[in-house]
Parts: sequence; C-alpha cells; structure tokens
Amino acid sequence: MLKKINVGQLTVGMHLKEFCGSWMEHPFWRTGFVISDPKDIGAVQASSIKEVWIDTSKGLDIASGGVAVLDTDSEAQVDEQFHTLAVTEQRELAPVSIGAELERAAKICFQSKQAVISMFQEARMGKSVDIGGAQQLVEDISDSVARNPGALISLARLKTADDYTYMHSVAVCAMMVGLAKQLGLDEVQTRSAGMAGLMHDIGKALMPMDVLNKPGKLTASEFNVIKTHPSEGHRLLLGGLNVDPLILDVCLHHHEKTDGSGYPEGLKADQISLFAKMGAVCDVYDAITSNRPYKSGWDPAESLRKMAEWANGHFDGKVFQAFVKSLGIYPIGSLVKLTSGRLGVVVEQTGKSLTTPSVKIFFSTKSNLRIPSEVIDLSLPGVTEKIVSREDPAKWRFSDLNELWSGFNRAHW
Repeated sequence: MLKKINVGQLTVGMHLKEFCGSWMEHPFWRTGFVISDPKDIGAVQASSIKEVWIDTSKGLDIASGGVAVLDTDSEAQVDEQFHTLAVTEQRELAPVSIGAELERAAKICFQSKQAVISMFQEARMGKSVDIGGAQQLVEDISDSVARNPGALISLARLKTADDYTYMHSVAVCAMMVGLAKQLGLDEVQTRSAGMAGLMHDIGKALMPMDVLNKPGKLTASEFNVIKTHPSEGHRLLLGGLNVDPLILDVCLHHHEKTDGSGYPEGLKADQISLFAKMGAVCDVYDAITSNRPYKSGWDPAESLRKMAEWANGHFDGKVFQAFVKSLGIYPIGSLVKLTSGRLGVVVEQTGKSLTTPSVKIFFSTKSNLRIPSEVIDLSLPGVTEKIVSREDPAKWRFSDLNELWSGFNRAHW
C-alpha cells in the first residue's frame, strides 16, 4: 500500500518512496529507502517538504489511529501526481545571461555536491549505487547548461582541494552535457552523457583516503592503487538496477588514450567509444584547472593550450575541437591582455567568435595599477580591442580573479 503522509508522521522503519516536491528542497539525493536514522527524519522535517509517499509493503505503516493524506495501491497514481507537479513546474530552458544564471547555478552546484558526497558515503558502506535517484539532479544540471553553458561549468571549477573529488563529478557532468550539445547528440544521449559524467569517478569511493587526498606526488605503488578506480567503479555500478551500458563504458574507459597508453585496458583510437572519448577530455580539463591537494589549478585558456599539445595521442581530435568550441578558446575565468595593454578576465562567451568573448577590464599594465572595472564585448561592431595574449594568474597574483568574473565574494563559497 502506498500512502501520502505528512512529514510529522514519519518514523524510523518506514520505506520512503518519494518526496512531494523538488529534489532541490530536501537534503537527500535519492528516494526509495527505509529510514533507519532519526536524524534523517529531522532533516526532512527541517526542509520545505511537507508531505511524502511511503510504501507500507516495504516498511512500517503510520501509527494506529493515524490518518494518511491519501492512500492507494496504484503506482500510476503516484506517478501521475509527480507528472502533474512536473507540468506545473515548467522547465525553464530559454537562454539567459551568465549573470542571470549564476545564482541558480550556485544552488545547483551546492546541492549536487551534497548528493555526490552522500553517493560516495553509501558506496563506501557497501550499498549499491542508485542511478535512478540522480536522474533529477542531472536534469537540473542539463537545464542550467541549456540556459547558459558557462555559468555552472565555470562555478564547478571553483572547488577547493578538500571537495575536489565530489565537485569534480558535478563539473564533468556539466561539461559532458555541454559537449554532447556541441556534438549534436539527441536529448536522451545528452542526459546519458551527463549521468556518465556524474558517475565516472564513483570508484574513487573505494580508494584509500590517505592516497586519494595525498598532498604530494603519488608513489608508483600508490598510483597503481588509484588506477584501479575505473574498474572498481564499473563493479559498483554493475550492482545497480538497469544501469545504462553507456554509463558503465565511460566509468571504465575515461582514462583510455587514443595512442593506447591509457588504462585499464590500453584501448586505441576506434576501440574507444565516443562517450568515453568525451569523458576523457572533460575529466582532464577539470583536473588541470582545479585546485588539488598538491597543486593549484591552471588558467582555463592555458589549460586548453596544453591539452592541444597533448591532443595527438591523448584525445580524439574531433571531440577535442568540439570541446574547445563548447568552452571557447578563452573560457570564462581566463586572464587576458588586450591591445591597449589592459588586463581583463573573461566573463562570458558571445557566441559570435571563439576569440571575441566579453571581458571585464580591471588593470593597466602601463601604469601597473588597478583601474575602474568595465565589461567589453569584443564581438561588437566598432570595438577595436583584441586579445593579444593569455596571462598567467600566478605571475600577477590577483587574489580576487574568481570574484571578478563571478560576482561572488569568497564567503559565498
């Protein structure tokens, strides 16, 4: 029997089937589990969720004398209620500016990180990975990328060394969605690519924490341990129900290289699927642009330049070219110098040319002083400024570079 009840009626031992509301409103990344901890009930009751569905055939019923809001034997009735909710909360996909999307993207990033943390914790405890529970998460990430490709992808790069493992999964998910759109893949393939990105590193949940978070170069033996994470992740995902073979493939093969020097199987060129090739590019870009326990992230534009040098042998050429087009030659957050000698940070792609983004100018190299910030769209007619070089942030040591393009101060993170 399925029953809709008020959250005040929840007790330990109930099987929580669905929340009546968006996943963004509650602290759990999945549903379909038996409540075993009173803290979970407190977390639900502290959220904005007011009602939930329970399955009394898989867990406890409400207390004797209690009255449910609604009860039914029909799964279809539960599904119909959620279909109605989805129609009421129409997906917003119309393009918006990066400024309009950043706040929403920041919330999605935060909630997604919490979901991935829970996912990893459950994997460490030996529980099977529930792909279905993450479907709505991937949909919201995909919708954000549709509204503005740069917002969430760029925010996800601003991870700390401590939360790298979790935010890396969110970032790769978003980039896989953007890359799939650039390659012209259909909606189903794009969602699967996003889910594959979210799950590609789930095997790291089984890696020793002291090796995973080591603040220095790994020894040969430690690296051999880390190299098992694709196979371990693949094994974890096989324990789930109806896992898309595409997701399994990306998890197992995202470290393969086109010259055969990758792992775990040393696949070459056409032996590697399109989606695994996509995963390889997204994985490497996020890894080298992010702060890690043992190094600071590289500038986005410089990272693409280095990846271009590695492309012959590491990446598929067509996939890498599409990836660059999805981000821009000067991705958001890149520090650049203009013909006037002024420095600026890229704040948004204009869509007209890969070399003419919008840049926030804030520093004069001639006077070696800060100047009032000003955003210039380099693609507009009559604009004579051009980017003459990418600059190394480490050389200039601007402590607020990320705040300049995102508009968020450090406390926001």
